[in-house]
Amino acid sequence: MNRYKKLVPGILLALSIATAGCQKPEAFTPSAEKDGINTLTAYFLDDTRSENVFQAEIDHDKRTISVVFPYNYPRTSYDVLPMSALSKVKVIAEIDNNTTIEPALGIMDLTKEQTLTITTPLKEKKQYTIVGVIRKNNEAMIKEFTVADPKISGIIDESSKTIALVHSGEIGLQNATVVTSHGATLDPDPTTTPIDFDAEPKITVTAQNGTDKSVYTIVKRVPPKVDRGIREGSGKLLWAKSLQSDLGIAELHLTGGIAYSDGKVIVNTRNQPSIILNAKNGEKLGTITTMSGIVGGLTNFYSTSDAGGHILVNNLAPGGGTFKVWCMKDVNSTPEVLIDWSGSGGYAVGRKVSVAGDITKDALITAVIHGDKARFARWQIKDGQLLSQTPDLVLSNALTGAWWNNSDVVYSDPTNPASDYFMAAYAPPRRIGWIDGTTHNRKANGPEISGNWIMNAVDYVPFNGAAYAATSSINSFTWGSDDIVYLHDASTPESFSEPIWKSKNGVFGGKDNGGQNANGTGDVLLQVSEDGYYLYLFFMFTNGQVACVQFDCIDK
Repeated sequence: MNRYKKLVPGILLALSIATAGCQKPEAFTPSAEKDGINTLTAYFLDDTRSENVFQAEIDHDKRTISVVFPYNYPRTSYDVLPMSALSKVKVIAEIDNNTTIEPALGIMDLTKEQTLTITTPLKEKKQYTIVGVIRKNNEAMIKEFTVADPKISGIIDESSKTIALVHSGEIGLQNATVVTSHGATLDPDPTTTPIDFDAEPKITVTAQNGTDKSVYTIVKRVPPKVDRGIREGSGKLLWAKSLQSDLGIAELHLTGGIAYSDGKVIVNTRNQPSIILNAKNGEKLGTITTMSGIVGGLTNFYSTSDAGGHILVNNLAPGGGTFKVWCMKDVNSTPEVLIDWSGSGGYAVGRKVSVAGDITKDALITAVIHGDKARFARWQIKDGQLLSQTPDLVLSNALTGAWWNNSDVVYSDPTNPASDYFMAAYAPPRRIGWIDGTTHNRKANGPEISGNWIMNAVDYVPFNGAAYAATSSINSFTWGSDDIVYLHDASTPESFSEPIWKSKNGVFGGKDNGGQNANGTGDVLLQVSEDGYYLYLFFMFTNGQVACVQFDCIDK
């Protein structure tokens, strides 16, 4: 479980967005009447959690502002939020031009009603009553639904309130694993009472508030897919966790990579065992206790994973020493040496490692040789066997100079060393590149990234008849705004030039969270669900947050 800070109502942090009467509004003649105030948001003091954002409900007819706080905080805990926690909160608002608020916003006591006077652009004075309210969760949703035999993850269609189990045979009477809206209850509850899933059962979800309800029907069917790739507009942020406040990683600069294994995200952090998260909600599940022998210093430097969910951990050989890659089949297994190589010729190896394919079948493992032109090492696995500890050394023509420390390469076809590969690097031309695997020339490029920001991670995966590549750009300074993840359609060179999705700027990075990401590090990881209906984009910014975005190909 996560460790959360206790709320300290007595701590003050002065911040005000408006000071009524201190400045005369400029002359302005509005073309239409406006309400003056558009949104109002409250925050707890001295709380760095990403969920520390509380929106107000503004009723302009009744002139009321209700700032809504959850019954449980943190929202996924069962800690009851006391009304006293609302006695000193920071309040900000979005207002129209030439609008004033009296008294000025800042630190407010929302345990009791107060009056705000809004002077609109038309010089009309409106009095609003503002107060904080604590509400039980009114959401009545099933968010995950899984049966074990056969293992099927239900595809949830909120518009029709159906949960599709993709299976043509009998499923029968059994229990299910269910994730609901926080605090909701189920009737019948398949987590405790077996249900006949061949009979299209209905499940009633009652929200925490005891009033709002939803009824889901469990059906067996194969949902239709869009013709190709992801469904437009389906991308949504499932979760985001602060490395420091949510996961308890106190040391800065030491989280370098992420991996995926059997529904879990693994966050590598060098001086302690890797942290295990639930891939669906980001909740901390514990640590990999079996890897104590390789923890510390430059040994447990980076982690990645293959298509089969095997976790790879590697060291950093900073001066051309022995480069090692350990493999774990899951979070409970002991690391075993897979690669042991010392032939980099005095150059550093190990800041990033990528895997295409499954190491128990066919795979290509790549590691950039830093500072040596644009060379990278490539190991091939065929039928589960590493062909040689000595890799092929590949010289790419895709850069105008040598690699810097920040670079990554991943192949598109794990069975073919001559297949195309994708490259991200902080080196000119500073664009995510689609590279011809035979000529090693660029076949297509993403947009140019400013030299102020650092690209250093890339991943690739086929999905629903299309293909996708992800990368990120990172702000390593204490100034400026970046830290963005990009998803590209890698189906054709023409579709590759501009990202089809990107994350919000200045939200997830170190500068905006734990502190300056001085090494300019982070990671991206693409994962397709077992049923082939969902594409997950996991990403992490060192000193910032680790997050998950979900896309789907369901034709709704």
